[in-house]
Amino acid sequence: MSDDFPAFRTVPRTGVIFVTTEATKLGFSPRDPDWCNLGQGQPETGELPGAPRRVQQIEIDVDDQEYAPVAGLWELREQIAGFYNRTYRKGLKSQYSAENVSLSGGGRASLTRAAAALGHINLGHFLPDYTAYEELLDVFKAFTAIPILLEGERGYAFSADDLKREIQGRGLGALLLSNPCNPTGKALQGEELQQWVGMSRALECSLLVDEFYSHYLWNAPPGRLPVESAARYVEDVNRDPVVIFDGLTKNWRYPGWRVTWTVAPRPVIDAVASAGSFLDGGGGKPIQRAAIPLLEEANVIAETNAIQAAFREKRDLMVAGLSKLGVRMDRQPDGTFYVWGNVSHLPPPLNEGMGFFRAALEKKVIVVPGEFFDVNPGKRRSSRSSRFRQYVRFSFGPSRANLELALKRLAETIKDASAKA
Repeated sequence: MSDDFPAFRTVPRTGVIFVTTEATKLGFSPRDPDWCNLGQGQPETGELPGAPRRVQQIEIDVDDQEYAPVAGLWELREQIAGFYNRTYRKGLKSQYSAENVSLSGGGRASLTRAAAALGHINLGHFLPDYTAYEELLDVFKAFTAIPILLEGERGYAFSADDLKREIQGRGLGALLLSNPCNPTGKALQGEELQQWVGMSRALECSLLVDEFYSHYLWNAPPGRLPVESAARYVEDVNRDPVVIFDGLTKNWRYPGWRVTWTVAPRPVIDAVASAGSFLDGGGGKPIQRAAIPLLEEANVIAETNAIQAAFREKRDLMVAGLSKLGVRMDRQPDGTFYVWGNVSHLPPPLNEGMGFFRAALEKKVIVVPGEFFDVNPGKRRSSRSSRFRQYVRFSFGPSRANLELALKRLAETIKDASAKA
């Protein structure tokens, strides 16, 4: 790139975009049922048993032809605040309001706004974690990205004491994480998450929590809706340094709507909205208005329970199927719709993530090599020494029938490789 266009740098693709681009070269199309996309970062978007009917069309008011406010439609902001208060903050004195919510046109946009609003701090991030964090942590130069390695041998556990040591030892001003974690499926919830929120409050370290998979929990406490959020453990919504990112993308299964939000203290919302005024200008007004009914309580409960039933079944299918194929797991997923698998015991070239990916492509199966989740802003570490080169992320976002076909084809792939070994 730089040889032909000296003003521009080569911008790497995220893991999902890389693998689908490579698959497209071999004829992949999202509409082709003969392909099995276990690399996809979106859930199936069609009807599910017990779920509300999917939105098929929207009406556009005359006023909705205009720009939306950069922070989003006030009515939707109020609805989102109400969702958090009903779901996580019943009986608590401090309640979220519309002023604690800012809307964005996609999850990356909301994260980018927050990154642009950060000051000159040390920002901690975990390894492994969401691939798109890499460029996000590199392109903004005000803060310094500090990697924190999680160990598979510990099931990617990280205690409140570990958190305290990292905050104090590395002088962290903020910590970015996905919860549940993409790709490992490790979920912070209950008392453990409460301790993290309390630690951030006591040590004045902002928690930037990507909760886009917070309705995909597989071991939530019985007796309540199977969802979790750091919002449950905030004491003062305008003082506790907790910033939450979520949206319709995963938890409502409307990724194409690009309606996402940031929930945070008012000063943070003011800052991220100001960043949005020069970064992206705000989301679409018609689609934000259409999103308002989706946040109604009955809709949320029905959609969440439908997700729980359908995706838990697919989770169990994938965990059992991959285990049978010889893919090992440091931990079975507590949340998300991913399985993080160690392929080191498979025959070559399947014993490395990239080799597994290339071989699976030949059978029209897409996966994401684990090295993409070795978040490495600025490429300061050699990719050849990545701790995750022998890992693969498998998505159970597609339909059950598609997953069954994929597992059958992966079994053939492993059989072929074993015959050549």
